[in-house]
Amino acid sequence: MHRSVTLVAVALFAVTSLAAAQNAAPSTSTERKVVLRPAPDYPELARRMQIHGVVKLEVVVRPNGTVKTTRVLGGSPVLVDSAVAAVGKWKFEAAQGETTEIVQVLFGTQ
Repeated sequence: MHRSVTLVAVALFAVTSLAAAQNAAPSTSTERKVVLRPAPDYPELARRMQIHGVVKLEVVVRPNGTVKTTRVLGGSPVLVDSAVAAVGKWKFEAAQGETTEIVQVLFGTQ
């Protein structure tokens, strides 16, 4: 009985370690400077409904500073598409490799 519990614990540890390794990002999070930051378009629906707030995005940036991919981490669904479109046009400073950045796009009352 003790041996089977030990084997289950070892198997669980191995599976957990493998899952964690597969979910790990290939690059590290840094704070690369944004050198070009076009403002997002404020969606008309958000303007009419007086929706404002922050959209938080995870951005993978290529070595040349262009945005490779974005992933939404939070924010109003009404604002998300506009934030993703704007951040896709951002330009970051050059670096040795790809990095993952966490950015926030603020939508205030306009």
